[in-house]
Amino acid sequence: MTEFPLLVLVLGPVLLAEALLARYEVMAYTAGWRTPATELPQGMPYARGADPGRPPDAYLVYLDGIGKRRFHDTRDGGQLVKALIAGAPELRVLGQVQPYSPLADPLVDRPVWAWLRRRIGLLLFLHNVMQIFVAADHRYRPLYNRAVGAQIAGQLRLAGYRSGSDIPVVLLSYSGGAQVAIGAVAELHTQLRAPLLLITLGGFHNGANDLTHARHLHQLTSGGDRIERVSTWIFPQRWRLLRRSGWNLADRAGKITVHRLDPATHVGRRGYINPETLLPDGRSYLDRTADTVIALIRAHCGVTAAKDDPPPYTAARRRRLLDRAQGVRGARGSVVAGSARRAPRWRGGTPYRPID
Repeated sequence: MTEFPLLVLVLGPVLLAEALLARYEVMAYTAGWRTPATELPQGMPYARGADPGRPPDAYLVYLDGIGKRRFHDTRDGGQLVKALIAGAPELRVLGQVQPYSPLADPLVDRPVWAWLRRRIGLLLFLHNVMQIFVAADHRYRPLYNRAVGAQIAGQLRLAGYRSGSDIPVVLLSYSGGAQVAIGAVAELHTQLRAPLLLITLGGFHNGANDLTHARHLHQLTSGGDRIERVSTWIFPQRWRLLRRSGWNLADRAGKITVHRLDPATHVGRRGYINPETLLPDGRSYLDRTADTVIALIRAHCGVTAAKDDPPPYTAARRRRLLDRAQGVRGARGSVVAGSARRAPRWRGGTPYRPID
């Protein structure tokens, strides 16, 4: 019985300190006390994949889950990035964005956090969890969105993106990265005027952000993903009752398509990006996720296929790629049970203003 009060005494002040520190970064950015970092470690490229000597068919920005604490890829996120680069060499991929730091300051580069990482590694995850809730808080959300949106835009420019080039930008987010990716849409539209496609993988977000300037959002989910399901419970903007929340307005406008990756879980042996556990068709969970993401990008952004894929991109081929991503088999319209829910395609209309 004595362990619980001791745990509360230890974790209580830690959680309070985390909450205060999480707010400090966004306030420091807004007040101009510190300048966000833009330089990467020596030898690290601003983008990987497509030949930097010519414009790629699309830029893909990967926003990782709460394990992200350095410019380099995490173990699991890195496997997904490598699979995407190998499967779609026509893409230029950025994985260095710091979704949980408005100042683009990796935790591992801070002396105090480096010391804590060696002793209490759990605190690094708690820090990033707190940042998600700061980004979801209506008091800080506009500031956080602007900070990380500007960070993404800056990294894209350094990777060769030119405003007004009309090259698609894909924001692929995992877990809590979805909160940041959706929030960055307005700032990216303002700075780059780029066609934006969003893909969330087990996305944990509050559903309050405006998706007016996104071309489409693909939600990759699974009935076995309990972590994503929690976000649909704790954030009222995800409830269908709040019809004017950003998420529900976008859903009714046909801008959201749900893809089921059952029986995947958020993490673990059957996690979305597990490279070892195999599905009945012989692919790993990682392979299926990467194949789905690539098919969606090629279908919606008009990205050209790799050299060994059969050209050209006809309307029929476009439909087959999209069907493959959604689990369609056989005749058009016959969907494997539980594989996908296709929302009507977005066709424009009057911009909407979501509620908080």
